[in-house]
Amino acid sequence: MTAQSDTDVEQIHALRRQSNEAIERHDVPGILSFLDDEFQITAGGGALFQGGEQMGAAFAQQFEAFPDVLYVRNIESVEISTSSDEAAEIGTWVGTWTPPSGPHRTGGRYSASWRKSNGSWVIRSELFVTLFCEGADCS
Repeated sequence: MTAQSDTDVEQIHALRRQSNEAIERHDVPGILSFLDDEFQITAGGGALFQGGEQMGAAFAQQFEAFPDVLYVRNIESVEISTSSDEAAEIGTWVGTWTPPSGPHRTGGRYSASWRKSNGSWVIRSELFVTLFCEGADCS
């Protein structure tokens, strides 16, 4: 790994921490600041979102419905492309919130595609796969 890719890996780790912190604060504009203009996501439940506007609306709705909602992504690996301004992130995620039926905890694995745009890393796409669910609302 080159010194530049070490720096890029460190930057992506820092950006993911900041993204987690924005979710913890329920800061929708902060969350959206990490996303590419062409962002798309497949959420853990299978919902597809195209663009920041849809993603922001989904987060705002969850934050309003569940004041304690929290999602944390934990990086296991980041690989920087040697041929383009792209990176791959792999890790685990956990989401928690409390509906009227009692505490809810879900999580699994995720992957993220990052792209360097104008010298800054942004998330181009994410895929979340739910591997466990704990609580009364799990089906």
